[in-house]
Amino acid sequence: MPVRARPRNPGSQTALRQSNQQRIVQSLLSGGPSTQAELSRETGLSTATISNIVKVLGERGIVTTSPTTSSGRRALSVSLSGNGAVTVGVDFGRTHVRIVVSTLDYRVVAEEAISLPQGHRAELGMGTAASLLDGMLLRTGISRSAVLGVGVGIPGPIDHRTSTVVEGAILPEWVGVTLGDLESLFDFPVYIDNDADLGALAEVTWGPHNGVSNLVFVKIGSGIGGGMIINGQPYSGNIGVTGEIGHTPIVDHGLVCRCGNRGCLETVASTAILVDRLSSRETGRLTIEDVIRQARDGDAATIRVLEDAALAVGRSLANIANLVNPEVIVIGGPLTILDEVLLDPIRRGMVRYTLPRVGETTELVVSSLGERAEALGAAALVLRQPALLAAF
Repeated sequence: MPVRARPRNPGSQTALRQSNQQRIVQSLLSGGPSTQAELSRETGLSTATISNIVKVLGERGIVTTSPTTSSGRRALSVSLSGNGAVTVGVDFGRTHVRIVVSTLDYRVVAEEAISLPQGHRAELGMGTAASLLDGMLLRTGISRSAVLGVGVGIPGPIDHRTSTVVEGAILPEWVGVTLGDLESLFDFPVYIDNDADLGALAEVTWGPHNGVSNLVFVKIGSGIGGGMIINGQPYSGNIGVTGEIGHTPIVDHGLVCRCGNRGCLETVASTAILVDRLSSRETGRLTIEDVIRQARDGDAATIRVLEDAALAVGRSLANIANLVNPEVIVIGGPLTILDEVLLDPIRRGMVRYTLPRVGETTELVVSSLGERAEALGAAALVLRQPALLAAF
């Protein structure tokens, strides 16, 4: 891809054209393929200007166009060609690592996931992921030079000032891991964020909620975390530690949480707690897959435990809905396969504690991206980096 020199006169027509081209490229990088009308709404440029710039970018091989339909009308879809460039998304979990490789027009060209031992050390997880990525690139014939960067999701808070995993992570063995540690192992530019934040980014990039301005993504797993899109942008707060709803007290005099507080949502509704409460001397130690199977079979005890947990989640979501008034709240994590068995009590708990108008107008859904959400969000994170514009 040609790299443009910075114009000497920032007020010239050439500078204006280049600025407008960058706005379109940035929109395509962050939002994926869009119609020309959507690009006009996103950038504020007129449809005529969009059409002219798309033509120029197409002649330079930066974008490709294809016919599509929008609101029942014929339209032209615009996507970045990328000239073979790819981004990588890596999702680390308590017992897994998942990697996706994506083109700039948001096509997944490789995806693999492997298990990691529970309580694994960070060095093992990172080394395993780096080796897995090397093998994926080799098998797909993708050159390392084609990789623009690697996005990494960690199930825990990230201090954005230092890009360091801090206390409160589901993977305590990872506390203190830095961006530099990851870059030295992957040998690529790395961008790091909390997995729930990346889940939210995936929903507005890859999912059916593309274009939603205010969205909350809540991952219910071994921990419970939330990511937010506010006014069309990921919200990271003061230092990046946001959406930690798993550590908000929900029960007076409840269990002591790993964060040190008592009665946190995680002590009531995490998948680890569900497994603990449903395991017995008769059943032995269950897995979350066992819990899901029992719920789908209609086991009364499992349904009751799930409902209690979901009602507590709904109550916590009500606080978020009352505070930020999102258009949609998306539930992610392994329990989403239960669909309405999970959503119905969450919805009841949320509606019970929200302002009536807020509860009525907030859509509550399970993620359509399943277990891929966080890795897809990590790949999208790379495409939001301003430095990438230099490649165009």
